[in-house]
Amino acid sequence: MLKYQIPLYKPYINYSESRNVGQCLKTKWISSKGEFVQKFENKFKRLFNYKHAISVSNGTAALHLAVMALGIKKGDEVIVPSLTYVATANVVSYAGAKVVFADVNLNDWQISIDSIKKNITKKTRAIILVHLYGQPCNLDPIIKLAKKNKIKIIEDCAEALGSKYNNNFVGSLGDISAFSFYGNKTITTGEGGMVVCKDKKIYKIILKLKSQGLNLESKKYYDHDVVGYNYRMTNICAAIGLAQLSKLNLIIKKKIDIFTKYKKILSKHFIRLHDQNKNTRHTFWLVNILCKNLNQKKKLINYLKKKSIETRPIFGPMHKLKMYRTKKNFKNSEFISNTGISLPSYPSLKSNEIKYICHQIIKFFKKDE
Repeated sequence: MLKYQIPLYKPYINYSESRNVGQCLKTKWISSKGEFVQKFENKFKRLFNYKHAISVSNGTAALHLAVMALGIKKGDEVIVPSLTYVATANVVSYAGAKVVFADVNLNDWQISIDSIKKNITKKTRAIILVHLYGQPCNLDPIIKLAKKNKIKIIEDCAEALGSKYNNNFVGSLGDISAFSFYGNKTITTGEGGMVVCKDKKIYKIILKLKSQGLNLESKKYYDHDVVGYNYRMTNICAAIGLAQLSKLNLIIKKKIDIFTKYKKILSKHFIRLHDQNKNTRHTFWLVNILCKNLNQKKKLINYLKKKSIETRPIFGPMHKLKMYRTKKNFKNSEFISNTGISLPSYPSLKSNEIKYICHQIIKFFKKDE
């Protein structure tokens, strides 16, 4: 296995995470019960001013619970951007509903309101807005459209913790929102996720579903009155998450600074980056650039690999996958996927490493002209 000199990502972890995990081991509270779970949820709520926050085992579980809590079922349709990670589409299928894809905007890579309008039917129950790579969607017009058509909004904030739209944190404007704390996310719990919502009824549904359908108001043991799931977060994961939240502002500052350094060098050579929209705060989960075409992208990835720089292609469009294949044309999703590359973006990335990466990219493009 190739050991990269400069990996794509690594978490920003130090003593505070080790101390909290050590406390879990010392007290023997290592599963889903323990002080850190509630502490993590409470701190998460306070930081972002969310009304309800429920920790879960991973980001996919968070999205699945969001879909289930809204009562989405067989016969319903949910609009999802084609350019996203596969979990966004899969959770709709878990519920037995139909995934309906929409294209994205070429300028910001976020779901296109024009494409949403073309795909709304009488069966549309929800739209999942993915704040892709940390850039918020243009929420206001989409929420206005959704309200007009009595459609629910799910925010997929897996890649956008701390991102803002019109000075509001993402996750605060939809009906229900999901976050991921996988090892390469802005903050990590190893594996983990969070569901946030405003409605107390939805909050209670999520609590029940994540704990095997346990009737939380019953005095009986093992009183499960609906089919549920084991989606609970462990005390160890929450302990890591609590320590990570204390570093969040620093991590975001570092990531914005990393993008700024990439942009300063690469934009001089007319290399296109996934930049920030007005009235938003993009947290740059990963810094991305665009090549001319698919062939050039593949060659650049291989070239950088030989230089010990790990990169990753942009997500593949969902409408091209075997289980979701459609004849519809989503040209922007396909273009961005065919030409986009994610660059090393971890918070501890050094200035000299960014300069080295940029030097190699520029060198490649000059040779490939």
